[in-house]
Amino acid sequence: MLDLIAGAIADPVRREILELLRAGPLPAGEIASRFAITRPAISRHLRVLRESGLVHDETVGRQRVYALELAPLGELTAWLSVLTGPTWEQHLDALETEVYRTRRERRKEHEADPHRKTGSDG
Repeated sequence: MLDLIAGAIADPVRREILELLRAGPLPAGEIASRFAITRPAISRHLRVLRESGLVHDETVGRQRVYALELAPLGELTAWLSVLTGPTWEQHLDALETEVYRTRRERRKEHEADPHRKTGSDG
C-alpha cells in the first residue's frame, strides 16, 4: 500500500489535486477546470488517486464528486517518522522534562535536609 501512496503523490498534478480536495469535496469537472491539461488526463490522475485510496468518489446527480481520504497517509507518515527519527523539538522536550525532574528532586532533598549541601552549592 505504501508504494501505491508514494507513487500517487509522486506526480505534481496529483499533489495539487489533493491540495484542492483538502478544502472539501469537488466534482470532477471543477477539478479538471483548474488545470491546463485535458479532462481525460485529469480522469487518469483521479483514477490513480482513487486506486491508492487517497480519494474516494461518489455520484451525486450527474456528477462524480471526489473527496480526500487522509487515513492512507497515516502509513506514509509513520514510515517517514521512523526514517527521520526524533526531531530536535522532541529532544528539547525530553531535556526540559529532565531539567524539571532534577530540580524537583533537589528541592525535595533540600526540604528534607535544609543544611545539606548539594553538588551545585559548593
